[in-house]
Amino acid sequence: MTLQLILGNFALVLFVLTIVTGIIWFLDRFYLRKQRRSKAAVALAEFDTRNAKLSAEGIKLEGSGRSALEANLLRQPTWVEYSGNFFLVIALVFFLRSFLYEPFKIPSSSMAPTLLVGDLILVNKFTYGIRLPIINKKIIDIHNPQRGDVMVFKCPKDMSLDYIKRVVAVPGDKITYKNKRLTINGEALFYTPLPDYLNEDSLDYSQQFIENMSDVQHTITVRSGRPSIALEGVMDFLNKDNCSYNTEGFTCTVPAGNYFMMGDNRDNSEDSRYWGFVPDKNIVGKAFLIWMNLGNFKRIGTFFK
Repeated sequence: MTLQLILGNFALVLFVLTIVTGIIWFLDRFYLRKQRRSKAAVALAEFDTRNAKLSAEGIKLEGSGRSALEANLLRQPTWVEYSGNFFLVIALVFFLRSFLYEPFKIPSSSMAPTLLVGDLILVNKFTYGIRLPIINKKIIDIHNPQRGDVMVFKCPKDMSLDYIKRVVAVPGDKITYKNKRLTINGEALFYTPLPDYLNEDSLDYSQQFIENMSDVQHTITVRSGRPSIALEGVMDFLNKDNCSYNTEGFTCTVPAGNYFMMGDNRDNSEDSRYWGFVPDKNIVGKAFLIWMNLGNFKRIGTFFK
């Protein structure tokens, strides 16, 4: 599932805007403002001298003229005023989305029924460590992704795309997916049947189960009659020799520093089955909250696992 940023994919744009408006703000605060005050002092001194001379000659003067002149001389140029005002807002947005929380919009159904088309979600940017914006380099370790987490990451096949999937295997795990069921390190996961799920996009039904994974229960859907994996869609990827495929499914051993990701809508998800493992350097953050859905207000405020 390719994610869409609420603010657009504008980390670099926000960074540049923060730098430019910040330079203007500091330039005005520590240089331009002093220049305006210096020029104003000279102009006001001339104004006072001229007015004193006119008063001595008996000419009555308007009392508010000096205040208006001072305000006009000290007024920021429009471009400086707007840059200064925008700097604090842009810097705050850049900080929040780079280090704390980033908003995304769900554009497809590959994570249904957990996440639906139109869900606006928040992603925690610090759960898996503090990373430098733009280059996404981790500088502080905090937690590692766990099985069952819903994670946003840069897709290995195209680093310009943000994907969201569920972590189903962590470094060192041996994962088998056969006949629509997962086995991790030799232990088969437990599945509880639920009533069939109506796919609102295609208006057909899928089988629905609760999947128990590392004490995390979440709902998945599968479609009978579809293979566990479409072998023709499997690409070449790094460490592909850690995997073996057949018509019933696959088995993979996850290499160090990598994760295996799958969508909850198992038969309508392009995931690690097809383009491989997700390295730690690609991680964006942990998704946790639906904060808005304009088409379904009941989903607002929903925390998910």
